[in-house]
Amino acid sequence: MIKYIALYRRPDDPEGFDRKYFESHLPVVNSVPGLVRAEVAKVQQVFLAGFLGDTEPHLIAEMYFTSEETFKAALKSPEWATSGANLAEIGGMELVAMFAAEVVES
Repeated sequence: MIKYIALYRRPDDPEGFDRKYFESHLPVVNSVPGLVRAEVAKVQQVFLAGFLGDTEPHLIAEMYFTSEETFKAALKSPEWATSGANLAEIGGMELVAMFAAEVVES
């Protein structure tokens, strides 16, 4: 299983960003072919900032795909491209770090 993770830092207007994220971005993400599930969590408290330094995390989005092949196909889909364009439109690109990871144990 491949997990694609998006870590968002706190925006200047958290309520406004959340509204746009949940009303417009998440529905597009959920339309991506091959997506098994998507989870979004709001960061409540940071216990050890570590490499984040002064960055205050706000949201963690995790998108699960059954395999690397399924994930790679999703990256080439029009829905994935639409989700990226939507994220740029709502101001999320300057807030996010994204990475993929192989789930090795659950």
